[in-house]
Amino acid sequence: MGIPVKWPVVPLTELEQSAFCDSEPVSTMTLKEEQKAGVRWQSLPEHYLDLLPSQLSEKIRINRELLGDKVVILGHHYQREDIIAFADFRGDSFKLAQFATSQSNAEYTIFCGVYFMAETASILGKNYQKVLLPNIQAGCSMADMAPSQDVEDCWEDLEQALGPRTITPVTYMNSTAAVKALCGRNNGIVCTSSNAKAVLEWAYQQRQRVVFFPDQHLGRNTALGLGIPLSEMAIWNPFKPLGGNTISELERARIILWKGHCSVHTRFTVNQIQSARESCPDINIVVHPECTMEVVNAADYVGSTEKICRVIEEAPSGSVWGVGTEVNLVTRLAHENPSKKVICLDPIVCPCSTMYRVHPAYLLWVTDELLQGRIHNEIKVGEEISYFARIALERMLEVSR
Repeated sequence: MGIPVKWPVVPLTELEQSAFCDSEPVSTMTLKEEQKAGVRWQSLPEHYLDLLPSQLSEKIRINRELLGDKVVILGHHYQREDIIAFADFRGDSFKLAQFATSQSNAEYTIFCGVYFMAETASILGKNYQKVLLPNIQAGCSMADMAPSQDVEDCWEDLEQALGPRTITPVTYMNSTAAVKALCGRNNGIVCTSSNAKAVLEWAYQQRQRVVFFPDQHLGRNTALGLGIPLSEMAIWNPFKPLGGNTISELERARIILWKGHCSVHTRFTVNQIQSARESCPDINIVVHPECTMEVVNAADYVGSTEKICRVIEEAPSGSVWGVGTEVNLVTRLAHENPSKKVICLDPIVCPCSTMYRVHPAYLLWVTDELLQGRIHNEIKVGEEISYFARIALERMLEVSR
């Protein structure tokens, strides 16, 4: 019989103790306190909870060697270091999914990320490849802001209000397979933070307006970069009739933005950037396009996680960087670029709390079970949803080429 376990099985560092997110605070409760409070985390056999960090690491290392080429372990940029240490490949969500499909010898992909990422890897993978998510409760608050039924209702309302075949649905990679499938069924497409501009350009070649799910900030920042003014943008609030808009407002809009956001990236503020510049006049500011418009406008550089990594890696020695993205990536960049000063703009240092659900204890459990011939937490996508989601993903690949 397992008991709910949350990521701080090991003692918290000072950094982790100070970290709180808008969507879900990183807990400092004991496991018993969490269980009593009803915190919902996947159960683990109790003996995993008693292992020290060094024991977890050594056991995972042994399992990794025993499993050999039949397993690929993927680590998202936002994962904690004691997970990244065992990753065969690290990157953003789509880069990881692409890598997984290229590993023809691997029967199992252990995706140390969140649910929508594992879904994408499953959709793009070969029939014999199984994708496992170490903690089935590792989700994404942004993706959760766009439930498929609400998105379906939005699409039906828009087609009724504006007429069929007048709008192209575009969804960010950070969305469920069902939302990607809606785009695939309706001549729409998926985008990432790195190719959003090219995808929107393609979308406007198809039809006169776009509806963009689920991150309003990435959609707004990208549309502004294409010269679309704020006066030609509308916000869709799924809790209001017509998303809180009039017919005339929707007709005037060239892009309709779903009211969603990233709870990590919206923590960054212009005041943080100003404080960083006052402390260090030579600082360079680089932020993720999921940040608000005001933050993006105040930064020196804006780009995806891959671009942020590249900009800092290619920067000259002695340069100083203030970074507006998840703290695990910022800390890693600082460690891997010792000749440069790299700091997180947010003084409270907010990690992606759902990423932290992939604790080493879960990775050990999944690999232990595989060695015993038992498969846990396989991510499967229904045939119809997978078919249409793959269409939207393949359109994106074609546009990116």
